[in-house]
Amino acid sequence: MGGIETLRAAGLMPAKLWPSREVFTVEELMRHVGHLGGGHSKNLFLRDKKKKGLWRVTALHDRQVNLNDLGKKLGLGSGTLRFADEKAMQEKLKVGQGCATPLALFCDTGGDVRLVLDAGFLDGGYDRVYFHPMTNAATMGLTPEDFLRFVKSTGHDPLLIHFEDNAK
Repeated sequence: MGGIETLRAAGLMPAKLWPSREVFTVEELMRHVGHLGGGHSKNLFLRDKKKKGLWRVTALHDRQVNLNDLGKKLGLGSGTLRFADEKAMQEKLKVGQGCATPLALFCDTGGDVRLVLDAGFLDGGYDRVYFHPMTNAATMGLTPEDFLRFVKSTGHDPLLIHFEDNAK
């Protein structure tokens, strides 16, 4: 089953879907969907230094994410967050590099991955927020309320962070 069909089977019905060629960076993505008004995402898959915790970090596409500052905000301390390897992302979220998305959290049935969400997605006044739907060849638009409802239905309660505090 493809990514979009998997999400539909999990109960997520997109308001709109925009196909594109495969993209691997936020810059490439924005060339295809930057004209759409709303909150566009960039996603990081991180682990802590001791390899005990996994973190899906979803920030607005134009935010700076300083891993040292984020580690402090999460109570882990400076220098504790690292990029997790692709194998861990495939094992826990069933997606590979370039397809990172908080929508994949429904695959994390064990609750091993914590979601860190840029508060701007919810309090930024957006009509739509945009994410990859388990594939980097499309973008899915959702209302912030539908997105949050879906994430919570996966058993993940997002930790909201104001990333603008980290902007350079």
